[in-house]
Amino acid sequence: MYQDETLKCRECGNEFVFTAGEQEFYASKGFENKPTRCKECRAARKNAQKGEREMFPAVCAVCGKECQVPFKPTEGKPVYCSECFAAKKEG
Repeated sequence: MYQDETLKCRECGNEFVFTAGEQEFYASKGFENKPTRCKECRAARKNAQKGEREMFPAVCAVCGKECQVPFKPTEGKPVYCSECFAAKKEG
């Protein structure tokens, strides 16, 4: 039903393949337009829109080490450094 199609990226001008699988995925999501950017330009655009992630200072509830977390800590709720969080997740 779907066939690979070569498109031209409007960002960098390079040709890219809009595969049959991608076309099927787009159709399943109800997208009517074909992509206008190649995968690399789409990824670059997505990352540029995110911007820098704001980090907040915190103290780990397990080891007491000062750390940075990507959310504003809520008083009364424990916050873990990355090492303690990984250990808690494993065990």
